[in-house]
Amino acid sequence: MSSTLLRLFADAILIIHVLFVAFVVLGLFAVYLGYFLNWRWVRNRAFRIIHLCAIGYVVVQAWLGVVCPLTTWEMALRAEAGADTYSGSFIQYWLHSLLYFALPEWVFVVVYTLFGSLVLASWFVVKPRRRGSLT
Repeated sequence: MSSTLLRLFADAILIIHVLFVAFVVLGLFAVYLGYFLNWRWVRNRAFRIIHLCAIGYVVVQAWLGVVCPLTTWEMALRAEAGADTYSGSFIQYWLHSLLYFALPEWVFVVVYTLFGSLVLASWFVVKPRRRGSLT
């Protein structure tokens, strides 16, 4: 496989990674904002379960000290392409700067755990609709 194609796949994984993070972060803000603005969709049970599972996955990874598989896969593709880590396309460069920070690992464990706690608390503050319920 060509190095250009490998870098393209790595960039695609990075975009997916950023979208996942945006879903987790913006999803929580949408739930609380939707509560005050009376948006019905933020009480959608499927959305809320997927959102809770997404942050739960991140929190468990942090507690176990496991690197995100998307990061591992992206880095492997970049290494296979012979590229320096995070030097490449415009999209990859800017998305990387939004996603990664140089802080001690324990800071991320605390932040992920606190954020996960906020998502869990949203289940009690902004209760999802019951199946078949229109309210």
